[in-house]
Formats: sequence, structure tokens, C-alpha cells
Amino acid sequence: MNNVRPTLLMAEISIMASLAVILDLMTLLRFWPQGGSVSLAMVPIIIMAFRRGVKAGVLTGLIFGSINMMYNSFIVHWLQALLDYPIAFAVVGLAGVFAIKESQTKGRKAMMIVFGVILGVGLRFVSHFTAGVIWFGEFAPEGTPVAAYAFTYNLSYLFPSLLVCLAVVIILSNASKKIVQPSLSY
Repeated sequence: MNNVRPTLLMAEISIMASLAVILDLMTLLRFWPQGGSVSLAMVPIIIMAFRRGVKAGVLTGLIFGSINMMYNSFIVHWLQALLDYPIAFAVVGLAGVFAIKESQTKGRKAMMIVFGVILGVGLRFVSHFTAGVIWFGEFAPEGTPVAAYAFTYNLSYLFPSLLVCLAVVIILSNASKKIVQPSLSY
């Protein structure tokens, strides 16, 4: 991220956050009663994290999460809103911790993508799970522990989202290495 012009970086972050909004509007599955869906909205955040690093990925996720909170929210408390929207999508940008280097083999690059996507989606799960345990326990069926309900509820849409996003990011990275590892010359 240090070798990129600030204007180029801001443009890429804006474009990827906008693309995440568009992809979220074209949601694959959205029938969970307290929010959650299977969509490709995390793909641009993950790609940005791999392309430009953790800071750019987190900022892209933060912007998308804030916008998502404005048009697609289920809010019961201000802290829950932060956990379920800006924070949940900002942590997806931490996928960039597993940076891809040009010298890595194709298998190693795929492994880094898998680890990065699992980390980002896993941390998003933790954010939603925390909000679910604290604020959505009333929706748990009688006799079901709140933590078990929050775990299964969030896993029911985040696991399919992880698989779909992982497949798309791997396909895109195989189509062009510049998608997840851009050339520094411009």
C-alpha cells in the first residue's frame, strides 16, 4: 500500500466499496428474519485487502458496512449496529494479513487466499455472534441456549457466504494475478 499514489488508492477503495453495495443488492439468499444473507458483498473487500493490504481492506469494509447500515439494517441498539455493520465488515479486510507475494507458487497463493478468507469471514462471524448473544437472545427457541442459537443462526448464512466468496476470489485470482496482486507500475 505504501507504493501506491493516494488518489489511486482512494479511487480503488471507493470503487470496491461501491461494488460491494451493488453485489449486496444482488443478494443470492436473503430470508433470515433478523438479518444476514448469502451474497458476494465480501468479495470486493477481500480483493482490496489482498491488493492493497490490511488498512485498505479494513477501510473498504468499514465504508461498505456503514453504507449497508443505512439501507439494509436491523438495529436494536447502537452498539449492536456497530458490531453488525461497520465492525463486522471492517474485520473482513483483515484477510490481507495473508499477503500474496509474486514469488509464491500457485498452490501457496491459493492457500493464502483460503487462510485470508477464512480469517476475514471468521472474524465477521465473531462480531455477529457477539451481537447475537447480547441482543438477540429473545429470538432463540424456548429451551435453546442463546449462544447455541446465535452460533447456528450466524453460521447458517456465513458458512455458505464463505464458500461462495472463496470460490469467486480463487477463480478471479486464477483468471488474472493482478486482481489480488497488482503491478506497482502505473
